[in-house]
Amino acid sequence: MRQEDDVPPRRGFAAPLRGGAAGGPAKPVPRRLLRWRLALSCIVLATASANACDKPVYLTFDTGHMGVAPMVAEVLKRQGVKVTFFLANEPTRTGGSSLDDVWAPWWKARAAEGHAFGSHTWDHWIWRGDLSRGGKTGFVFQPTAGNGPRGRLEADAQDYCTELSRPMQRLEAITGQRGLPLFRAPGGKTSKALLEAAGRCGYKHVGWSPAGFLGDELPSDAHPNDELLAKALRDIRRGDVLLAHLGIWSRQDPWAPAVLEPLIEGLKQRGFCFATLAEHPAHRGWIESHPR
Repeated sequence: MRQEDDVPPRRGFAAPLRGGAAGGPAKPVPRRLLRWRLALSCIVLATASANACDKPVYLTFDTGHMGVAPMVAEVLKRQGVKVTFFLANEPTRTGGSSLDDVWAPWWKARAAEGHAFGSHTWDHWIWRGDLSRGGKTGFVFQPTAGNGPRGRLEADAQDYCTELSRPMQRLEAITGQRGLPLFRAPGGKTSKALLEAAGRCGYKHVGWSPAGFLGDELPSDAHPNDELLAKALRDIRRGDVLLAHLGIWSRQDPWAPAVLEPLIEGLKQRGFCFATLAEHPAHRGWIESHPR
């Protein structure tokens, strides 16, 4: 230890600073100069706080054929953006399903990065109508995933709760992380009775904002990517929930490679920031009162 390390600071001065131009100790800094530096630091911090993003948007992804999932993950990581994924066990381009063991490492990595997760039903059940039999409420669905029939399926409220919970159970098995008590009905199709049934088993529905419909499921010949990007950058407002997918089978010109990163960068330039639905003011209370 050098000798000056044991020397107490002189009265009225800060401790000596080392590394002067000549290689020896620098001159001690007067306390009034330190106070000025502290005041300047406070001004800088206050300015940074004032300039902090107060225009959040909530980007969400439903599962799909997963063909663009690796690219989506790269963009989100590069841009430092956290999103909410709604999980269903949908068919993939490789002949598996989006929550199978092949994709388990991908989901585990997303959980480690701090993204949030909700349910999209296990077999992607699209609501088609309500039923009432013997005083009990039931529903008609059209599954578009799984090994069962793709036509009409009848289920009661308990069946629907099971269907909502299966993706979250799979998520926890893969990642050790619990999902949010939120769900998105496939196609956004619901009824009052369906929402009430989901609420009784702890799930709240989250759709999307009108301007947040990013159009990746629309036909690309009628809705080209540059048009969708321009519309989103023009119309999105503070607090909007944005919807995209991890791959749409029907779109010929894929949306994500062309639009995702320019959209994120364009929204950032407009002063927007990105948050998960865990931080959404309309859902925080439900999440806190319905821990999974």
